[in-house]
Amino acid sequence: MDSTLAALPTRAALLLERFLRMEAASGIVLLIATALALLAANSPWSGSYEHLWHASLGATDITLHFVVNEGLMTLFFLVVGFEIRREIYDGGLATLRLAGLPIAAATGGMIVPAVVYLLLNADPSVRQGWAVPTATDIAFALGVLALLGSRVDPALRALLLALAIADDVASILVIAFAYAHGVAPAGLGLAVAGVAGVVALNKLRVERMAPYAALGVVVWLGIFAAGLPPVLAGVIVGLLVPVAAAPAAAVDGDLPRDSLATRLEHALHPWVAYGVVPLFALANAGVNMSGIDFANGASLTVGAGIVAGLVIGKPLGIVGASALCVRMGWCVLPRGVTWRGVAVVGCLGGIGFTMSIFIAALAFADAKLLAAAKFAVLLASALAATLGLLAARSLPATRLSSSGDDEFDSEARPTAGSEKLSG
Repeated sequence: MDSTLAALPTRAALLLERFLRMEAASGIVLLIATALALLAANSPWSGSYEHLWHASLGATDITLHFVVNEGLMTLFFLVVGFEIRREIYDGGLATLRLAGLPIAAATGGMIVPAVVYLLLNADPSVRQGWAVPTATDIAFALGVLALLGSRVDPALRALLLALAIADDVASILVIAFAYAHGVAPAGLGLAVAGVAGVVALNKLRVERMAPYAALGVVVWLGIFAAGLPPVLAGVIVGLLVPVAAAPAAAVDGDLPRDSLATRLEHALHPWVAYGVVPLFALANAGVNMSGIDFANGASLTVGAGIVAGLVIGKPLGIVGASALCVRMGWCVLPRGVTWRGVAVVGCLGGIGFTMSIFIAALAFADAKLLAAAKFAVLLASALAATLGLLAARSLPATRLSSSGDDEFDSEARPTAGSEKLSG
């Protein structure tokens, strides 16, 4: 276990290891769900597939697609909120020294792909898809990294996790501010009231789940009524649930009991990883190839912009921003991570999938453009995963975990007292 994980409390380190293993395994389930969706959408039963997801439920206007994308995916974003809070509290974003590199990498990994997309899509009718190639899928990226086995130093895995979490924070802000189509004051007021209630529960050190769940529903309804993506309620509540356990008798010897946020993440994560996210793939990854018209100029440029953004822009942005910040002395490479390892992380950062498809659904109302965007995300994610594997497997097993084998390595490891950002 690397120095970052070793510094964590024993229980926190064990939970993090369990989280990483589950993310890697769930990537396989997600891949199977994606394959099934593609097969169904391009089979003789494609009409039934579409009807299943988009038919109204009962006498309402609610569809199964809405239930998955706006309802169940709120649980996904809730777990994302827990992950962000955990990383800020005692993980890879806990101090400025630890957070500097992941934040820099995530920033570059969003700006460069967006610029690449916009260079190919200057027309206002397709410009709104700029955020699609800026996201990274944690489950798929960690799943691919797990295939590399002993080639991966634990510190590199921790860096990818912290980068993906920082990337999620930025993606959530993009969803909130770039894809909100007007805000209804009454709904926003209800959401604010719900958030105030959650904050009050936190201040009172309430650790029962039911009050938070009830107020979470209020926040969801308020955000939905306000005209914002209601899944944001999950992130907001996840960030506000207590991350430190209230004083109580220790359990398991000298180990303190878990906080409410830790218990909820521990309970919800398997359901989200093996249930919600694969359902999202089944509902959204079924792209009918006959519905993609790349002879249409807009569909072609949208697809090209997304593929180029994820496959080329992501690694360039991640590696370039990391190198710049290390050169400037604003952050350092973690012990055990080399520039070759950062390059592998950059390639894997191009696996967009879940968040990219989610953003595409918000960005494109036109069915043909949405189909082209989804296909491009799937293609780019496959290419990025392949490039990441090839980049890593072309090196001996010790190359990703050894130190001192890069021209920048000595500069990346400051001597005692020379760190400019110690947090």
